[in-house]
Amino acid sequence: MNKNSDTLQSNRLLKEIPKQRWLRIIPPILIACIISYMDRVNIAFAMPGGMDAELGITASMAGLAGGIFFLGYLFLQVPGGKIAVHGSGKKFIGWSLVAWVIISILTGLVTNQYQLLFLRFSLGVAEGGMLPVVLTMISNWFPDAERGRANAIVIMFVPIAGIITAPLSGWIISALDWRWLFIIEGLLSAVVLAMWVLTVCDRPQEARWISPEEKNWLISTLAAEQKAIAGKEVRNASLGAVLANRTMWQLIALNFFYQTGIYGYTLWLPTILKELTHSTMGQVGVLAILPYIGAVAGMLLFSSLSDRTGKRKLYVFLPLLGFAACMFLSVMLKNYIWVSYAALVGCGFFLQSAAGVFWTIPAKLFSAEMAGGARGVINALGNLGGFCGPYAVGLLITFYSKDAGVYCLAISLTLAALMALLLPARCDVPAQSANKLPDSRPTAA
Repeated sequence: MNKNSDTLQSNRLLKEIPKQRWLRIIPPILIACIISYMDRVNIAFAMPGGMDAELGITASMAGLAGGIFFLGYLFLQVPGGKIAVHGSGKKFIGWSLVAWVIISILTGLVTNQYQLLFLRFSLGVAEGGMLPVVLTMISNWFPDAERGRANAIVIMFVPIAGIITAPLSGWIISALDWRWLFIIEGLLSAVVLAMWVLTVCDRPQEARWISPEEKNWLISTLAAEQKAIAGKEVRNASLGAVLANRTMWQLIALNFFYQTGIYGYTLWLPTILKELTHSTMGQVGVLAILPYIGAVAGMLLFSSLSDRTGKRKLYVFLPLLGFAACMFLSVMLKNYIWVSYAALVGCGFFLQSAAGVFWTIPAKLFSAEMAGGARGVINALGNLGGFCGPYAVGLLITFYSKDAGVYCLAISLTLAALMALLLPARCDVPAQSANKLPDSRPTAA
């Protein structure tokens, strides 16, 4: 009876705690991530929209230009994660936004493919620390029972940015040209910078707007979670300690094959749609919206199922397998244009469905001290797949066919799905606590 009474009291108290953080922390982080993704993938529309013809870019060079971003992306992953743990993620992202503005506008002024490659690499460096920083900030504000949904909402920047970028890019290219696409979206980064500086706080302790009840509950709950995993993992958060962990390499490999599929699909989708439907760039922009609308639904569905059941591995595996199957079917059914398009929409549904669940795992396996660096390493090395995917597709298109490129992505996603099954059982939330939020009663002084 005492245990049941404690649980009921805990849940009752939790319902009374304000949830201001969902409105004050998630939106600015989400918007900053959206603008970063728009800057990252607008090249996918610029290429078939006239950039390739004007600069003399071949399919293999287009793949290199799309993928070289991820070589630059390596450099600030681990430093970004560490800065977010020990310093200010807010300042880090603020200076990153300044760089995005400058680089995006300069991209609209390039005169040859080598300038383009340099700027794409530089953009990768400037965006490199973003994801480990924002995921660490989420971990500072949301306990484990809420983290799957919080991560999923933030990582929803991918489909939301796709929904915005697709018609906007198609319209700008049709009305102006590909150069204005980069210039206008660079100026949008400047607007987001002003919003970021005025709204974001790194931790509950620093926020003036949060209620005492919510602040005390967050601090005590997050401290209890860290105490629960203290001693289970290496406390030394050096890069050597991070890289010595076997599970870390499993997560890196899974993320590598996942990102190969994601960015191979994302950066070639406008070209694939244009060739499949023989549409104008304006029409391609409209057709590209639906896969990203599907992605929103997929992320909400799988993150909710994972939080409700506590099963992390399963809800990483299933979306990856579905993504691979739809990728395969989009080629197999290419003679039926709209059926093939439906398969590409299916790819969109599964595109980021595993991501929100996947990024709950580092916080579950590693201490806060180690998790910041771990996220950086997983994202940095895993995102080499973001280089390999677009570049491999470009090479396969040049030497074989578009079909071969898409099959390559399907194989990569299948490998990622299999690796999800090999993750340790402790990735999952224990069954008895999957639907139970942490005790919210204040602790004694």
